[in-house]
Amino acid sequence: MKKKQIIGLAAAAAVFIVTGVISVLTNTLSQSILNSTAGEILTGGMEFSAPLEDYIAVVRVEGTIQEQTDSGLFAETEGYQHTTTMEYIDRLIEDGNNRGILLYVDSPGGTVYESEELYDKLNEYKEETGNTIWCYMAHYAASGGYMASVSADRIYANRNTTTGSIGVIMSGYDMTGLYEKLGIRYISITSGANKDSSQMTEEQVAIYQSQVDECYTRFVDKVAEGRGMSADDVRTLADGRTYTAQQALDNGLIDEIGSFEYMQEQMMSETGVYTVYEPTTEESMLSALFSELERMIPKSEAQILKETAEEMESGVLMYYAEQLQ
Repeated sequence: MKKKQIIGLAAAAAVFIVTGVISVLTNTLSQSILNSTAGEILTGGMEFSAPLEDYIAVVRVEGTIQEQTDSGLFAETEGYQHTTTMEYIDRLIEDGNNRGILLYVDSPGGTVYESEELYDKLNEYKEETGNTIWCYMAHYAASGGYMASVSADRIYANRNTTTGSIGVIMSGYDMTGLYEKLGIRYISITSGANKDSSQMTEEQVAIYQSQVDECYTRFVDKVAEGRGMSADDVRTLADGRTYTAQQALDNGLIDEIGSFEYMQEQMMSETGVYTVYEPTTEESMLSALFSELERMIPKSEAQILKETAEEMESGVLMYYAEQLQ
């Protein structure tokens, strides 16, 4: 290939990339300008612009319930956003037009701190407003996801929902065997016998077990209160196992099995409110730009295989037909 042809191809590629970048920046900037006065922008780019009439608000709890660590220009907008969700519920408490929350849960749970904080905020909403909360469980509403769900006055689940897993876990790795094989010696100088837990003693196991048991008791009490059950009845169900939707219904952990559309219709009919509102999330210009550039780069076969393996090893019941090569 001649030198001029190579230069021409390189120039064409550069023009293509620059054009794509400019297009993304222009679209994102124009959309940002159009929406700048539409409503209040909460942490994480969520725009709160509720209807000026009675409405039901959708609150989504999707993904792992954990601390929201990034709210800057490059903030990820996918998955559960804890700080943003808490702010959103606060705005609903203040808004006199809001008449209820439709809590959409698709979460395997998360940290004790954020899970309990979300549960408390939802109950604060009910106490402050007197409004109702109805919950819909999607793929997962387990552990911390189930804790959020029991704040609701009525719980619906899809027939293929996985729920339950009422319990607490604290886990880690004992790396001493690996260190020995690699010739690595771990050294720590501590102020007390229980400061270093790299090699767990029976006393340390008992200490951490007491902390797990304390959190477990709080979890059981929340379920008992939310579902109108005794703590003893909850404990018989709360050994950490998950339940299918039918099993959860039979054990009183949910109220009904049905589709999201069916549940939404039931809620609107009972409350007499037929406007459903869900806020939008504004993606930052730089985040949108880099997301678009990432999508333009083709994935390798290794990446595709790795992502497929991760999806198949998630522990979720799957309808999957393996193709013969």
